Amino acid sequence: MKTLTALAAVVFCGAAAAADQPLTSLPYTPSLDRSAMDTSVDPCEDFYQYACGGWMKNNPIPADEARWSVYAKLAGENQRFLWGILNELAAQPQRSQLGEHFAACMNEEAIEAAGIQPLQPLLARIAALEDRRALPALLAELHRSGAMGRAFFGFASGQDFADATQVIAFVNAGGLGLPERDAYFRKDKRSVEIRQAYLAHIERSLGLLGIAEPKAAARRVLAAETQLAQATLSPVERRDPYKSANRYQAAQLQALTPGFDWAAYRQALGAPAEMPVVNVSEPKFIRAWGRLLQSLPLAELKTLLRWQLISTQAPWLNQAWRSEHFAFYGKTLQGVPQMKPRWKTCVQLADQQMGEALGQEFVRRSFSPELKEAVVKMTDQIKAVMAQRIDQLDWMSAATRAKAHEKLATMVNKVGYPDVWRDYSAYTVKAGDFLGNAQRGAAFELARDLAKIGKPLDRGEWGMTPQTVNAYYNAQMNDINFPAAVLQPPLFDAKLDDAPNYGNTGGTIGHELIHGFDDEGRQFDAKGALKDWWTRKDAKAFEKRASCVSKQYAQYVVVDDLKINSALTLGEDLADIGGLVLAMEAWKAHIANMRLKPVDGLTPEQRFFIGFAQWDCSHARPEYARMHARTDPHSPGRYRINGVAVNMPEFAPAFACKPGQKMVKPEAEQCKVW
Repeated sequence: MKTLTALAAVVFCGAAAAADQPLTSLPYTPSLDRSAMDTSVDPCEDFYQYACGGWMKNNPIPADEARWSVYAKLAGENQRFLWGILNELAAQPQRSQLGEHFAACMNEEAIEAAGIQPLQPLLARIAALEDRRALPALLAELHRSGAMGRAFFGFASGQDFADATQVIAFVNAGGLGLPERDAYFRKDKRSVEIRQAYLAHIERSLGLLGIAEPKAAARRVLAAETQLAQATLSPVERRDPYKSANRYQAAQLQALTPGFDWAAYRQALGAPAEMPVVNVSEPKFIRAWGRLLQSLPLAELKTLLRWQLISTQAPWLNQAWRSEHFAFYGKTLQGVPQMKPRWKTCVQLADQQMGEALGQEFVRRSFSPELKEAVVKMTDQIKAVMAQRIDQLDWMSAATRAKAHEKLATMVNKVGYPDVWRDYSAYTVKAGDFLGNAQRGAAFELARDLAKIGKPLDRGEWGMTPQTVNAYYNAQMNDINFPAAVLQPPLFDAKLDDAPNYGNTGGTIGHELIHGFDDEGRQFDAKGALKDWWTRKDAKAFEKRASCVSKQYAQYVVVDDLKINSALTLGEDLADIGGLVLAMEAWKAHIANMRLKPVDGLTPEQRFFIGFAQWDCSHARPEYARMHARTDPHSPGRYRINGVAVNMPEFAPAFACKPGQKMVKPEAEQCKVW
């Protein structure tokens, strides 16, 4: 994806923001904004600052955000637009599901009055656990209520790595409250402080639950999570699909955890009874978790389950619980000074739980057939350029080239919204029952997901809602996906000339396409199976070229002395560079017979590059920047722009840059893959 979402879901909270008002239509900002520039800066020294300096000055990070960007600002405007839609639906005498869902969420008086009472049935179930043989049914209930993944592990459907046409069950590692495994082990001052703050957060939460000696209990919780973290893959390791592709027979899965009955868990969860094959994403973790279950005293296990439950449910409870949750996940971890207003929480939850119902409203009001047609045309142009570049690669053999063409030809382009909308009729939404609605929404989505196991793949399904300001490539689907919201100004701007649109949206399209051929995506074939289709010589040639990118980005400083982990960001960096190469070639072909003139004092080439740069004008709080650098596969915005531009031979001539300037890299040293 071009944007990032790390830990966004755990910072739902509510404090009033009087200046916010719902919108009845989306505001317009041009995709090339002269006011966003800082022309006092030489573009040949720092192109990002030149293109985005004004934007950063004019758009300080809001008090309830960890990072602010063009994408985030557009997403915020979309949220206000959705807020207007949901307000309208909630005001109707006979409310729809969406209107009832939103109204219950916005009823803070009822939520405050309820306190933690709505959670008592689940807490009572945990308290009643007297025999480990009852744990599978208890975990299933916690997972259905929204603790999937947080309560020890995740259980879901997924495409079979060996046969992407089939959907099988996946068991995934979970159970950690810190962002990633190494946060439990790093010895630097900031990491130690975060662990201490996390321990204090656990202690306060357990105290609010009424647990005796919460300080000692919190230490035991952290010790258990640390034990699980030791067996968990790092973010870099998870980028290797072969580490996650582990087909197990049901009996083999059971052998990993002799004390936990998987058949009983599946039955209680509502998963299909017949499940001969399961993909265990991290067998080492599941084995370690099985040992932990056997070694923990029952009282400690129950405390751990209470912590996992409250950690997932706190954002949906009263102000005291929301504040405690935010104090760690918002303030400490990301540096955010203020909680989000309540309406944002409720819009986000509606998007999460009834996203395609809300998406129909969004599309009807803001996405035209003409816009879809224009983006499909641009995508076809960029795919054609990719086909040409595959033919021109002097380092790729005929055998690998043929497979690359096959993959490109079968790549599906999804624009705007799904052809078939999701049906939410089985989801029960009750007036005034906010937590119940949230839990039933989680159960509805889980049941929908589990129902896919054992069935052929539905290639029409989307992984994002139409109102999401983002785009993505799915390696197993072999499709590129562009929701309607990412095709609005200032990203795609039908009012402006083509140059900034090709630099911005064209670069996004190229980025997602290149993901099919980056260091991770290239390991999947045309059908989405994890299968090596490269000759050994070609693979080495690719890796040599990719290492140029990795070495370049490893030199960039994120904050203080923390540099980019280029092993983590390599796929996104390759997609950024390769995507703009494709967009540039497509734009050149598009304007081949045109005589273009400067606009607003900028040449067409300059407008292309500035349009590209302004898609990611952004800045972040230092706390968030540190976390992002260790958990997110995207480089910071400055390097997603400058790091690409220095590898484009067209950049220096466009701005009359001279050798020796910071944005000039000799063409022989420029990184070239695709």
